[in-house]
Amino acid sequence: MYITEPKINEYIMQSMADRDKVFLEMEYFARESHFPIIGPMCGILLRQLAMAIEAKNIFEMGSGFGYSAIWFAGGMKKDGKIICTEGSEKNKVTAMKYLKKSGFDSMVDFYVGRAQDIIKKFDGPFDIILNDVDKEQYPECLDLAIPRLRRGGLFITDNVLWSGRILDNNPDETTRGVIEFNKKLFGSKDILSSIIPIRDGLGFAVKL
Repeated sequence: MYITEPKINEYIMQSMADRDKVFLEMEYFARESHFPIIGPMCGILLRQLAMAIEAKNIFEMGSGFGYSAIWFAGGMKKDGKIICTEGSEKNKVTAMKYLKKSGFDSMVDFYVGRAQDIIKKFDGPFDIILNDVDKEQYPECLDLAIPRLRRGGLFITDNVLWSGRILDNNPDETTRGVIEFNKKLFGSKDILSSIIPIRDGLGFAVKL
């Protein structure tokens, strides 16, 4: 879902450099299987951020079939490490196939299970934590992620504008999760937060 003007989105997409073949394959797979991904506009931003802070350790809370991990990996040195989490073994197999195609498979440790349970096994500190699990679980993820970020580390969350449903008068459980998360994101004294209004809204926080 894109919350910005369609013509603006089209302009940005046309202006972007051509993507690697593996991204095009993954984007086609996502469309055909109706699998949500962050998309190339957010993907290039993830890569820029990894490069800008020279990220060496990244944790993904929800990795799908590896799309965001490949964007991150391209902005890291080869000795960097990305911990991926996903609830489906099938998605892990698909992810590792694409990671191998991209040449980044050696940089990834991929765990199957609930992201909130897996992150508890790690103390960090991480340079970046990406949050893209089921939306009603977002508030819990913030509580678990922030203590595991280094100072100056980034906490990035997809879908924080939730197709505009955050403005609903009678939000469903999923939407309530996003609304509560956004309140906590901006209310925390441990991070400096903003929302980048691209695609479906990207929550962006820096650990203080």
